Amino acid sequence: MSDLALLSSLSVGNLTTNGGTNTLSQFFAEQFANLTPMSVALGLLMSFIVGMIIAFVYKRCYRGVLYSPNFAITLVMMTLITTPVVMCIGSNIALSMGMVGALSIVRFRTAVKDPMDTAYMFWALTMGILLGAQQYLIGLVVVAGISVILFLLNLLQFSTPNGYLLVLHYDEDAEYDINQQLRRSVKYRRLRSKTVTRAGAEMTYEVRLDNKQDLVALMLNIDGVHDATLVACQTEAGA
Repeated sequence: MSDLALLSSLSVGNLTTNGGTNTLSQFFAEQFANLTPMSVALGLLMSFIVGMIIAFVYKRCYRGVLYSPNFAITLVMMTLITTPVVMCIGSNIALSMGMVGALSIVRFRTAVKDPMDTAYMFWALTMGILLGAQQYLIGLVVVAGISVILFLLNLLQFSTPNGYLLVLHYDEDAEYDINQQLRRSVKYRRLRSKTVTRAGAEMTYEVRLDNKQDLVALMLNIDGVHDATLVACQTEAGA
């Protein structure tokens, strides 16, 4: 009787162990029914490479005053984050509906000052969607094509010359000479402010210059000008 009891207990233990193993195997089989660890790793690797390309193009084509490395890293992160989300959505209809509902209530509070930054964000999101759909070849072709187009547009120099604020402190008698020098040296200029005190006068001009012009030196050569400051700024046409 003791042998029969021992055999029965071993059989029950084996069944329990096999049942737990089967349940665990079934769990992993369900998890990786449509996605495998290799496909996820490949998608993340491709999204990282594409995100780095977008960040590099952003750095090389940036025309603003202060380049933000954090925004370039954000572009890489947006591509990396979008890719696995699209992978999960593509394999589960119920999850896709829930994700659409969740994204519909998200509000982004970060202000985007440059419209080109918005274009780069959409570019990163689009590449994440393509890579998440495992369209790797199409994604590489798209990122290469857009990169070439942006570099060409950057070479064509469609934008106006760089905008600056010229701040001058001078004696009132030198104002005529200052205006004459500005007419000769600067094609676009606009008076922004003028302040006159007993100690002298201050005048701020918005000007657009080529990088080779040294307007500060020209202003300091005028008798009566105490100091000249040139501050880079971003302005819009007609502002």
